[in-house]
Amino acid sequence: MTPSKRTARIIAALDVEKRIDAISLVADLRGKVSLFKVGSRLFTAEGPGMISEISDAGGSVFLDLKFHDIPATVAGSVRAACGLHVFLMTIHTAGGYDMMKAAADEAAAFADRSGLPRPKLVGVTVLTSMSEEDLAEASGYGGSVEDLVLKRAELAKKSGLDGIVASVKEAGRIREALGDGFIIVTPGIRPAGSAAGDQKRIATPRDAIEAGSDYLVIGRPIYQAESPGAAADAILAEMGESGK
Repeated sequence: MTPSKRTARIIAALDVEKRIDAISLVADLRGKVSLFKVGSRLFTAEGPGMISEISDAGGSVFLDLKFHDIPATVAGSVRAACGLHVFLMTIHTAGGYDMMKAAADEAAAFADRSGLPRPKLVGVTVLTSMSEEDLAEASGYGGSVEDLVLKRAELAKKSGLDGIVASVKEAGRIREALGDGFIIVTPGIRPAGSAAGDQKRIATPRDAIEAGSDYLVIGRPIYQAESPGAAADAILAEMGESGK
């Protein structure tokens, strides 16, 4: 299902473990948010049936499982995910060109076979919970996060992916280098005054829109709010003030 244009910029992260909590959030956000992230937490707890339930409730799904394996395995995972009729899904760019190309080719083949719209594939670059120090410690990489994100974004585009996942700190440079047609999904969004939590490369909704992000993944500021609907309204208002 394609999300409503009016409510498409926010991706509400359903980072919960129970079906009833996920469906309750979708209902609370009706008319405010139309795109919902199903990540490893909810998918592991409730399985693929959760995706059809969200669709039946009027939502579109961003499947965030960050596929990362040998090319044939990732191609098979993408084929299975296409059958769930998700709108967006994630591939990890660390898997390299061949893996990403296999994913993109499989999504295109699904569209050809089924006559249905091709799901959008976006490549995760560097997790927004990681700083340059974390990256150096984990991988031995000594350059800047921004340079690595741009390099991985360029490889994602070359391989046929539709876009990438990156923080607002890299979004402007990616938009300038790769153009307006390349999707930028930005997690780590925190409305003004919100706690950072375990995120390190964070931004406000206004910052992300002004930097060129297409979709903003927002989790705790919405699902932990006393009123998720009111929290979404406040975020939409903040985004509207950006002159997007």
